[in-house]
Amino acid sequence: MKEIKNIVRSRAQESSSAVEKLYITMRHLFNRGFYKPMGVSGETLREALLSLRPEIYGTIAEEKVELSGLLYVIERLPVGIEECRFINLTSDEGYSKSHFKAIIPPKRRRNCYRIDEEQMNVEITRGRSDIYDILTHLTFIFIESHKIKDRILIDESGEVTRDWQKLEQAVLQNVKLSLIEKEKTISHTANILGRTFAEVLDIYDAFGTSEKPDRFLHVIYWLGKLALEEVIENNKRIITFSPILRERLGHHIHGEIWANNIKDVLMQNQLLDRPIHIISANMHSVMNSIFATHVLKTKFKDKEDFFIYEELSKSGAHDVRDKVAAFAKQHGMISLPDTSGTNIDVQIFDTAKIDWKKSSFAKAKTGDAQPVIIVMDYAFGEQAYETIDELLKPYQETKIKKVFLNVESVSIMGKAGILQGGKGDIMIPSAHINEGTGDNYPFVNELTAAMLDGNGIPVFAGPMVTVLGTSLQNKDLLKFFHDSTWGVIGLEMEGAYYQKAIQSASKIRKSINPDVKVRYAYYASDNPLETGSTLASGGLGTTGVKPTYLITIKILEQIFNIN
Repeated sequence: MKEIKNIVRSRAQESSSAVEKLYITMRHLFNRGFYKPMGVSGETLREALLSLRPEIYGTIAEEKVELSGLLYVIERLPVGIEECRFINLTSDEGYSKSHFKAIIPPKRRRNCYRIDEEQMNVEITRGRSDIYDILTHLTFIFIESHKIKDRILIDESGEVTRDWQKLEQAVLQNVKLSLIEKEKTISHTANILGRTFAEVLDIYDAFGTSEKPDRFLHVIYWLGKLALEEVIENNKRIITFSPILRERLGHHIHGEIWANNIKDVLMQNQLLDRPIHIISANMHSVMNSIFATHVLKTKFKDKEDFFIYEELSKSGAHDVRDKVAAFAKQHGMISLPDTSGTNIDVQIFDTAKIDWKKSSFAKAKTGDAQPVIIVMDYAFGEQAYETIDELLKPYQETKIKKVFLNVESVSIMGKAGILQGGKGDIMIPSAHINEGTGDNYPFVNELTAAMLDGNGIPVFAGPMVTVLGTSLQNKDLLKFFHDSTWGVIGLEMEGAYYQKAIQSASKIRKSINPDVKVRYAYYASDNPLETGSTLASGGLGTTGVKPTYLITIKILEQIFNIN
């Protein structure tokens, strides 16, 4: 008889189980309609997040408060959310027509509305991934808030430490602190957080805004204050999901409006029967790659194209960007700012109106058909399926007449985490693997590593994993994907969803050409396997400019038949 071995789960297996538990729990809570994050109903979420210990949330499982992770999260949540006991996730329910002023987080495009002192409404128009993103971030900051509470509460009667009293005094006086007052308060706050004075000082200004330079102290104070009230007064924070959101989610409502707007514009401009190339990218790289060098050749005389692209990418370069955009609009570009709620802006390029001598692609061979390029801004997670699925459907010209789109290619360019290499490197996927289900989508990529080699940027090719949320990844899980026979080179959030929509439209529903060409390429925004190189370590800066434009130019060369 065989001896029964003790089966010990690896950290990768534990992490995989924690991710699955998180998503099942979040969907359950959404269906339920409300929950208390720090109560019994939120316990499974908290335990799963603490078991997972994602890289982006740093020291979440330790006693000291995590500062880099807190900054990352606060930049993706609306200003003032730390003060609110009631957080209500809603659909687009008409608040834009009210007196409420939209609060848009600096690093996430979503409309939020402060209803009163205690309530923040957050609009969800980008699908389930948006809900997962917000709930994991909120769970993280609530866990951190209870760490603060544990360090300041002396006894059950509500007596608090002297450090907390000093922080409260500084925050409630509501005036800009002098350097001396600021440093005194940082000293007290460092004790509360279990961090050194230097650590707090280093990150202090990153939290600040021009209106609130001392916002760091406000965030820490309100997180601690609400956590104290939860314990002493039993005033639990509550997250609710509006009935309209629960009713609408998953029905492609915003995606359908978005796609129909694009097709209406194509129809109005007699572009519907032309060959169409769809590119998912940002709102500047295609336009700049075609027109910027010609428009700015006098201003940046004798400068390389990549120097010009870097100048255009700088935060204060509004004048030169506007100049390129104005020229593009005169030469075939139609701009479609989003009105559907998807937060995905669109540009349409009619190549028949481009004077190729006044572009960077003088050798373009577009033939008599003269293609149309639709550039859509980045989708968010599952939203990629909703938008592309709707866009690839036939245009309903009349009740009985459908017009099928002549889609020749779909190209996806985006940011992703890399598992070998560093920030700014390029990844060319050969397949997308869905982290949550193991569903996989192999495809023939029209872009190859060889095409992008020799430009001073490392290029990696292989399968990539589409994760359920970049903020939920840890080293153990990613190391498994990289080191095992999956051989994954990077992680992103949309690839499998794009490919699922393209395959169903081309292979099953036959609404587009079954031989549609696909191109995927990503540049690395971070390496989550390297400490200090996660998303929480900061943005790419100008490091991302060269790979962005290099990928864009290679996509355009293929569309314009330039060998």
